[in-house]
Amino acid sequence: MARAVRIDYRTAGLDQKTRRLLDFAVAITRDPASTGAREIEELRAAGWTDAQILTATEVIGFFNYYVRLVEALGVEPEPEMRRDPDVWPDP
Repeated sequence: MARAVRIDYRTAGLDQKTRRLLDFAVAITRDPASTGAREIEELRAAGWTDAQILTATEVIGFFNYYVRLVEALGVEPEPEMRRDPDVWPDP
């Protein structure tokens, strides 16, 4: 399952609730200004509580910040952290 999610979570056979949260994570990563009340309502309708939505948004935001920070500074990942193109191809 983890491998399938890493390749493409949309085709990994996840339940609708989890898929909706991952769609939200992608949306706020790509364009946070494009998300709003409608997306929050969709998460609620999928079964996420306000506290869970807040926590997920904080974690997603933190990782987005961290990735941008290390990329801006040119930090190279440890060899064991490098992307395996056979498992996780470049987009």
